[in-house]
Amino acid sequence: QVQLQESGPGLVKPSQTLSLTCTVSGGSITTNYYYWSWIRQPPGKGLEWIGYIRYRGNTYYATYSPSLQSRTSISGDTSKNQFTLQLSSVTPEDTAVYYCARVRPADYGLGSRNSGSWGQGTQVTVSS
Repeated sequence: QVQLQESGPGLVKPSQTLSLTCTVSGGSITTNYYYWSWIRQPPGKGLEWIGYIRYRGNTYYATYSPSLQSRTSISGDTSKNQFTLQLSSVTPEDTAVYYCARVRPADYGLGSRNSGSWGQGTQVTVSS
């Protein structure tokens, strides 16, 4: 059973960069089939899919939501079996519970957490 766990600071100041790490056990992020994804859920709102990486051999490819692409970077580290999220120039509107997940391509972008393997989520608050 694959397990994912988010880690990183819970408080980020406006204009700074939000950085989170997803540590994966029970499966390799190099597995070709899956999208290794970052998702967030602002208070009172639904899931917002930030982006994902997928591996082809030793190369990963990143895809981002158009609305966040200019501020987002997702990268993988196979030596640690981790992938990371960096979201720059944050504002209070970036406050959310942030999840990492392993999902099948067909399940990417769905509005629930019922598919795939998800971390427990981590609260990130953007505030001065």
